[in-house]
Amino acid sequence: MFCCAALIGVWQWRAREGALNAFLYGSPAEIGTALMTTIETGAIWTDLTTTALETMAGFTLGNVIGTTLGLALWYSRFVSRVLQPFILALGSIPIIALAPITIIWFGTGFASKVAMSTLSVVVVSIIIAYKGALGVDPDQINLMLSLRARRSQIFRLLVIPASMTDIFAGLKLTVGFALLGAIVGEFMSSTKGLGHEIFKSGSLYAISAVFAELIITVALALALSGIITRVERRLLPWRHDLS
Repeated sequence: MFCCAALIGVWQWRAREGALNAFLYGSPAEIGTALMTTIETGAIWTDLTTTALETMAGFTLGNVIGTTLGLALWYSRFVSRVLQPFILALGSIPIIALAPITIIWFGTGFASKVAMSTLSVVVVSIIIAYKGALGVDPDQINLMLSLRARRSQIFRLLVIPASMTDIFAGLKLTVGFALLGAIVGEFMSSTKGLGHEIFKSGSLYAISAVFAELIITVALALALSGIITRVERRLLPWRHDLS
């Protein structure tokens, strides 16, 4: 905290003395003024709500689809080996390269931003859920098999609960990816949203406004991550009791 305050103080001092070009790099005072103006006028709330809804929708869809597919791959190692190259190939595509396709398929409205957010999440979610399922203790699986448990019972009673730790770790990771996908979608085509405001401010060389909107974006990411942490504590209380 002290280092951060010192860095901000040096930044403001250098900008005020003219040693740092405030037009290119902004200054903490100007960023604070831009942030307060944006909040007081209320203009930011519509953009914040829009991006938050896009992010939560993409986050939910991406993780539901990805987690379901990742856990389902546990059923068949052959199918998983066949699909892995395709999953990795999809994950290697830069998300911004998919923007033109999503705009053509889903239009320029809310749906295309949710699609971008979902695509940013789904591959990571598949891989994490699948690795979590593979990490289940084989001795426990053999024990259930010795008790004549069916594969579906092993999956429901052992694999899914044992994978929850990895799945929640994936949720904390993918919430940032979901926000990134929504922001990229807003960069490409939008009339509102935090990405739209950042792009518009950058086009006008309003650096302080860009930093102010980035602060709000970071605050949104932290808020969503905090929600995931609270849900995890409710569903997996033993993890925090042991830590």
